[in-house]
Amino acid sequence: MEISAFIRNVPDGHSVRVSTAGRSQFLLVPGKPEGPGSSINGGELLMAALATCYCNDLYREAVRLGIQINGCEVSATALFDGVGLAAKAITYAARVDSQAPAEEVERLLAETDRLAEVHNTLRAGCPVERVAWGAFAD
Repeated sequence: MEISAFIRNVPDGHSVRVSTAGRSQFLLVPGKPEGPGSSINGGELLMAALATCYCNDLYREAVRLGIQINGCEVSATALFDGVGLAAKAITYAARVDSQAPAEEVERLLAETDRLAEVHNTLRAGCPVERVAWGAFAD
């Protein structure tokens, strides 16, 4: 399954589109009010990706494990020491609202941690490569 993102930033507009397996949708991410670029930085989006992945996977794994959950909260945090430097630490935490016994909820949290795709991508150190695209077009 291919997942992609496309950002277009020009003087009169800013748009963000994401796509999974050919199904696209726009995200409401405004441009910077004080100049060119996006109002949200890549580190913030990366943390949103981690939190979103874990949140969605909690629901998927709860169904697989037969655990009823009523809701969840997920936070993700990264520490960056400067421009051009990789994060030196990433942590995340999650809470699940469930009537299930605490050991079942912990099993759900652990299984989701083991299977969360974005987390596992970062843990594996996936290669990132710039490829040629061509001239800017309207």
